[in-house]
Amino acid sequence: MTTHQPAATVDLAEVDLADLEAFAAGDPWGQFRTLRREAPVFWNPEPAPNSGFWAITRYEDIVAIERDDVTFSSEVGATSLEELDDEQLEIRKSMLETDGARHWALRRLLQRDFSHRSLAGFETFLRGLIATTLDNALARENFDFVDEISADFPIRVLAQLLGVPEADTDQLIEWGNRMVGNTDPDLTDVLPDSAESDKYRLLPFRSPAALEVFAYGDRLARERRGGSGEDLVSKLVNGSPEDGIPLSENDFHNYFLLLVVAGNETTRQAISHAMNALIDHPDQLALLQEKPELIPQAVEEFLRWASPIYHFRRTATRDVELHGKTIRTGDKVVLWFASGNRDEDVFDSPERFQVTRNPNDHMTFGKGGPHFCLGNALARMEVRIMFEQLLPRIATVERAGDVEFVRSNFIRGIKRFPIRITTA
Repeated sequence: MTTHQPAATVDLAEVDLADLEAFAAGDPWGQFRTLRREAPVFWNPEPAPNSGFWAITRYEDIVAIERDDVTFSSEVGATSLEELDDEQLEIRKSMLETDGARHWALRRLLQRDFSHRSLAGFETFLRGLIATTLDNALARENFDFVDEISADFPIRVLAQLLGVPEADTDQLIEWGNRMVGNTDPDLTDVLPDSAESDKYRLLPFRSPAALEVFAYGDRLARERRGGSGEDLVSKLVNGSPEDGIPLSENDFHNYFLLLVVAGNETTRQAISHAMNALIDHPDQLALLQEKPELIPQAVEEFLRWASPIYHFRRTATRDVELHGKTIRTGDKVVLWFASGNRDEDVFDSPERFQVTRNPNDHMTFGKGGPHFCLGNALARMEVRIMFEQLLPRIATVERAGDVEFVRSNFIRGIKRFPIRITTA
């Protein structure tokens, strides 16, 4: 369950951000609070074969590092704390694991499709999708909010963008769960620290689900290569990066997989955590029901509060000093965006959920660096329209059981959310 109280400060000697149990309990906030106060640049050991990482937990430090991709590179892994050899780095490399000109060339292949202008005409379609999702879910009083609402709607949007049949949406969700939940025995096929995972060492997340995603993407690519389709797959296979380097098979595989995962997870988790917070803060729920014009502003608080991705990783390319600590060339540097979103030096009463919070310069999508989230405008639109349509339909709402969190220090995921809603 969530808590109404500020996170307790834990003893620095007890901090271990590599231990997944606090994340499985949904409560790493005390550790982040201790680190921001006492050790904003903190060396966190890891079990072998990894060698440890620097944890960066203050907002301003995260911003500075994220914007300096020369000193702090994404090329040696951005989404995994796993220490990768050259073969793994080359085969797994996605847009997230590139910097400089190549990153921008890959980004611009689809950047226009995710712009505010391109999405402006998408709103009517989204409202129709949400209406269908809500009609189906709210026909019953008791259901799982993740299964029926927060996972259902974003994946339908993604299916539309990819040009895939709606019948395939459950499969897309399953693949995403198995990959981003790769450290959760309830979700994954193979835990990454098991001997069996070595067979999948070249795959993203060490997940055999990636092979299924690649095969599915390849089938779509064969069908659409040489055509004039406007879906994202057609644009990838028929487009040309502006740096003149065509997409290799690995490039396409990793780009497609990134769309499958990232196109669903941020929105899904933001919707789940927002609903959970509204249950815990009925005054905020009532305020939005009374004044729905506040929902666009509330979306920013939903995103700050949710912080769907706990961290992204960088790797130091030179020795650098920060807060009296020497970060050495090759060291892993982990930017804890979730901690930055609760930084007391930036946000007034950061552990208070306040839908009218203003200003609210959260870092859920990054903060202006080259890796700022490509899909941020779409995610904001999806979350806004969801709550514009859901909240007026709620007469009463309560949890019908415990909320269960994904056992992961990468994705801040909710995997089970039993709920009881009576409709207005």
